[in-house]
Amino acid sequence: METVNARRIALDVLVDIEKNNAFSNIALQRAMKNREIEDRDRRFVTELVYGVIENKIYLDYIINRLSKVKHSKIKVEVLNLLRMALYQIIFLDRIPSAAAVNESVKIVKKIEFGAAGYVNGLLRNFLRRREELKLDRQNMDVSEYLSIRYSHPKWLVEKWLKDFGEDFTEGLLGGNNERPSLTVRVNTLRTNKRDLIKILSAQGLEITEGKYSPEALYISNATNIEKLKAFQEGLFQIQDESSMLVAHVVNPEPGDFVMDLCAAPGGKTTHMAQLMKNQGRIIAWDIYDHKIKLIRDTARRLGISIIDTQCNDARELKQEYLGKADRVLVDAPCSGLGIIRKKPEIKYNKNLEDISKIVSIQVDILKNGARYVKKSGFLVYSTCTIEKKENIGVMEQFLKENEDFELVNINENLPAALRSDSKHLQLYPHIHGIDGFFICKFRRVR
Repeated sequence: METVNARRIALDVLVDIEKNNAFSNIALQRAMKNREIEDRDRRFVTELVYGVIENKIYLDYIINRLSKVKHSKIKVEVLNLLRMALYQIIFLDRIPSAAAVNESVKIVKKIEFGAAGYVNGLLRNFLRRREELKLDRQNMDVSEYLSIRYSHPKWLVEKWLKDFGEDFTEGLLGGNNERPSLTVRVNTLRTNKRDLIKILSAQGLEITEGKYSPEALYISNATNIEKLKAFQEGLFQIQDESSMLVAHVVNPEPGDFVMDLCAAPGGKTTHMAQLMKNQGRIIAWDIYDHKIKLIRDTARRLGISIIDTQCNDARELKQEYLGKADRVLVDAPCSGLGIIRKKPEIKYNKNLEDISKIVSIQVDILKNGARYVKKSGFLVYSTCTIEKKENIGVMEQFLKENEDFELVNINENLPAALRSDSKHLQLYPHIHGIDGFFICKFRRVR
């Protein structure tokens, strides 16, 4: 096995994310694909990448306090190397500070030799002054403190303070920075939970059952999961537990005609097919060909044959499906602010204008989706965000503009731990321990 420098790989991934707006999970997969890397190094690379992204605002706050060079003038490679080193010193007790400094200096000499003294000096200056650089909550504005402490943009912190209050917001910010276990869905078309636990445990994986979904398993020490024989044989699908709840709310029956208008990457689509016992028909749309291929490949791996994938824009009405579907799922494009735990870069890439723009898209897709539902059929709307405008706001607007539909109480489709006085479901990562999600359901009454 070749010798790899885990810190250098992590640096390359961070630079890719910053320069190319790459998603963290995709950039990590790309960097480690087809490379013989020990599991220990894979875990270290992943730790560094997610640790830096999760804490970027805080790390930059420290850099700005210590650096004589303006933030905007620091080369992206050097900046991310400083962030990595500080993350190791502050958050990773098992890494000696001297090792973090020395290894960073070695790397910077290879990529920007003239910056070696700057990097070494800044890091050693931090080691001397770390106590005086601690945040002083008492003498800071609440939104500024929370923004820096939990590394969320100040505009977002201010918005959540207004929407939720200080205690809830701080809990949410902390929850967003927690690292979730990998969650998988047992493919009951090919195995059962008990047998899959045995198979995965025999390979040294630490397995616990999910909190809410009957098909959910948590894997706490997974690396390179897609290389497992059990994955390749279609015994399970990677999917967050909150996402699994959507198919149970749709509650499709064998023989149904179901439409999934925003289907990629296919987790909910294949889960619905699983609940239908692979009997009936599901039309799965997405706007991009490569995502359609992903759904098709996933269905094939899981042994599912009832999914008809089509490359379509859900905002464009298709006359041939009007009034035909038993159930329609609109898992709408959204701001993604419920899945910051998994994709922490999301919090830096959004703004209020983005949210306003996406609401109009959500409304348009939901409006079209309603027209495909037959009388007494069902329409489910879901998002992976916690933003009220995108969730309750869209739900209420739809009901106001569509008198042919009524809101259905989804509590009977939920586990007892998630039932409430509300007819819809809003999940928060710090409260429920899974991704932030919204789900509601409508019935066509005439």
